[in-house]
Amino acid sequence: MFRCMTSFFYPSRHHIFNMKKELKDSRRAEREDQELKRREKILRGSGRVVVAAVVINVVAAVVMYVSTGLHSSMQPTLYYNATNFILKLMAWLYTGSHSMFAEVIHSFADTCNQLILAFGIRKSIQQATREHPYGYHTMRYVASLISGVGIFCFGTGLSIYHGIMGLLHPEQMEQIFWAYLTLSISLMTEGGTLIIAYNSIKKGAFQEGMSVKEYVLRSQDPSVNVVLLEDLAAVLGVGIAAACMGLSSYMGSPVYDAVGSILVGGLLGTVASFIIYTNSAALVGRSIPPERLQMINKELENDVMIRAIHDVKATDMGNLVVRYKAEVDFDGRELTTSYLDSQDLDKLLQEIQSIKTFEEMEAFMLKHGENIVDLLGAHVDRIETTMKKRHPEVRHVDLEVL
Repeated sequence: MFRCMTSFFYPSRHHIFNMKKELKDSRRAEREDQELKRREKILRGSGRVVVAAVVINVVAAVVMYVSTGLHSSMQPTLYYNATNFILKLMAWLYTGSHSMFAEVIHSFADTCNQLILAFGIRKSIQQATREHPYGYHTMRYVASLISGVGIFCFGTGLSIYHGIMGLLHPEQMEQIFWAYLTLSISLMTEGGTLIIAYNSIKKGAFQEGMSVKEYVLRSQDPSVNVVLLEDLAAVLGVGIAAACMGLSSYMGSPVYDAVGSILVGGLLGTVASFIIYTNSAALVGRSIPPERLQMINKELENDVMIRAIHDVKATDMGNLVVRYKAEVDFDGRELTTSYLDSQDLDKLLQEIQSIKTFEEMEAFMLKHGENIVDLLGAHVDRIETTMKKRHPEVRHVDLEVL
């Protein structure tokens, strides 16, 4: 009797299975389309800012090469190393300025860091694999962290060391004109990338409903954040270097120039420490802002099927992707009521009254028990789908039914 009843209900279960499979395939296609749009958005936003920073440095080097008209023996080096770093290096070799040396180190670190950031952005939008099922979103934080460590160890260390050596062994500067020309053009180029980065962060902060300060402190866009802070430090560094070189020239003492190198090193150290701190916090696993988490929790608790939620965690994974996890206490009475509403109660009563044996009781319980479990799964899917539609940044939802 049990086998007959099971075979009788099999076609309906098979039909339900096919419907679920088609629904999952449809959702998978929709997620893939959203993922493609998200990657394009990242490349148009953060990627464009980082690439612009690199390109501006290259163009600036060409402009400085044409405007300075350096000796022909310098041409091969400039053609193959067209960066602010090369021109500042030449200016340092001409002048022997300690402040200019700090700017040389600064520009070299900036160029290397921007290439690292570009790699981090490309890697972060790589598709998820079996080894990395949640994707590579945190690679932007990793690249930014490497950038910060590089600035701190290389830029800060060498700048301060060179400044101290200048104090211990002072030397007079020569041909300071080239240094001022290089710093002037560098100020324009670094200022240009600073404006681009600031506008990008301002736009991102507006979209996230945050202030610019909060957006930067939370390192919501780590790559653009690094470009912004590096260029801000570069603009301030150019001002410090020019001021200290001017004082040394006016006073006839190289001490001020050496102090300028130490000050630029301290500025780089401050920026690097902030970059390291914010990206380390993000890599450890940081929650989304409390007001956004409270909004999601409130919507979840207002669902008629849910009594309460416990142990809620919402982690910002980077690249505008959030993973939400919660233990959910489902209301069994509401779930059963929902199931009964979908049944013909007269037929259900007749079915119950016709039960005569334990086998028939077992078949009845198995049938309706499985249907209720399927209904529970359908409600979980509905809740997850609704959450993702209302909050597109929530890409991974883990609901544990209590």
